Amino acid sequence: NGHTDIFTCLVNHDGIFSLKSLYYTTEELWFPEFDIGLPWENKELYDKFSPDSYIDNWKTPMLVIHGGMDYRVCETEGISTFTVLQRKGIDSKLLYFPDENHWVLKRLNSKKWHETVFAWLHKYLID
Repeated sequence: NGHTDIFTCLVNHDGIFSLKSLYYTTEELWFPEFDIGLPWENKELYDKFSPDSYIDNWKTPMLVIHGGMDYRVCETEGISTFTVLQRKGIDSKLLYFPDENHWVLKRLNSKKWHETVFAWLHKYLID
């Protein structure tokens, strides 16, 4: 969101809001350090690739999905994204699973995930 307007809607599943906050809250440091380096040494790259750097350009409706037990991408990343969307008046919905991690594994939660995603896509792509 913020780089293009070619998408009618977006689905954000356990997505990142801020690369800097992600770095400080994840237990998986290998990927950001390998890909970008340390945030205090590569501030420009963290800003360049961080979604929160482009909030001014956000306009695409977004379904935000997050699990409360996701320790790699903490729930605050999804909640932050949803908060910005709501405050900017962009159509958005938050689907939160307090008992799921990065993957939605429980049968009824998976059913809810699929129903919600398909309804969101139908709303923007079919209706």
